[in-house]
Amino acid sequence: MNTKGIILAGGSGTRLYPMTAIFSKQLQVVYDKPMIYYPLALLMLTGIKEILIISTPKDTPNFETLLGDGSQWGITIEYKVQDQPKGIAEAFVYGAEFIGDSQVVLVLGDNLFYGKLDFLRNAIKNNKGGTIFGYRVNNPGEYGVVEFGKNYEVISIEEKPKTPKSNFAIPGLYVFDNKVIEISKNLKPSLRGELEITDVQKEYLANGLLNVELIGRGIAWLDTGTPETLMEASSFIHSIEKRQGTKIACLEEVALNQEFISKEKFIEIVSKLPNSSYKEYCQKIISD
Repeated sequence: MNTKGIILAGGSGTRLYPMTAIFSKQLQVVYDKPMIYYPLALLMLTGIKEILIISTPKDTPNFETLLGDGSQWGITIEYKVQDQPKGIAEAFVYGAEFIGDSQVVLVLGDNLFYGKLDFLRNAIKNNKGGTIFGYRVNNPGEYGVVEFGKNYEVISIEEKPKTPKSNFAIPGLYVFDNKVIEISKNLKPSLRGELEITDVQKEYLANGLLNVELIGRGIAWLDTGTPETLMEASSFIHSIEKRQGTKIACLEEVALNQEFISKEKFIEIVSKLPNSSYKEYCQKIISD
């Protein structure tokens, strides 16, 4: 089954104010790249080549300037303007035509993942309905929490519970078949006036079609919604890149390694990059 990707890069980013007074949090810098490079690289690394970015009226032109139509990386990027943020699940309403008959991976634009991505590849390959992910955290009450049985079947989902039933938070990464469109369109707004992703998950659960894939200890999940977590993510990326001498989420490199573009195309697009350490890194890939 064909799989498409959506990056939800809307929201008001109030927790990062005044940084977000000019442009959105997904355009903030995480060490040496705009934040949106990381979820975009995540989708590309799982083989997804058709991607929709949903953002605000103010910020969508900035994303278009930064990323274009994606052809330089051998992918296609489309854009949808979300007039007001009315919940994560609204992404599937906006993305209905884009999704079509495909299944879809939705990743929030401020969620970063680092490590071996087999957990996501397995979910895409084996998804029969909906798949969410479980990541062990010390503070599960700040997130959606998944409770599961001995065979990893989902028992319950709770949003920011006072007494969590497990230590496994649900990151901002989801895999759904195209029934998610109809489910999302039929949702009733919550008390805060939003279409809740938790309600989508509960609908799949009620039909016995929600699976959980645990993210192992070798994977880092970074949420960058506050100044503190943004700084922590930047420090983490800096440490890995400095130690290994490789870049995380270098889109040109990802496109080359995924064979989305040829070596000749890679050389061509790198030659057009402005002089920078980023360009020097890409040139080093060629020489190596």
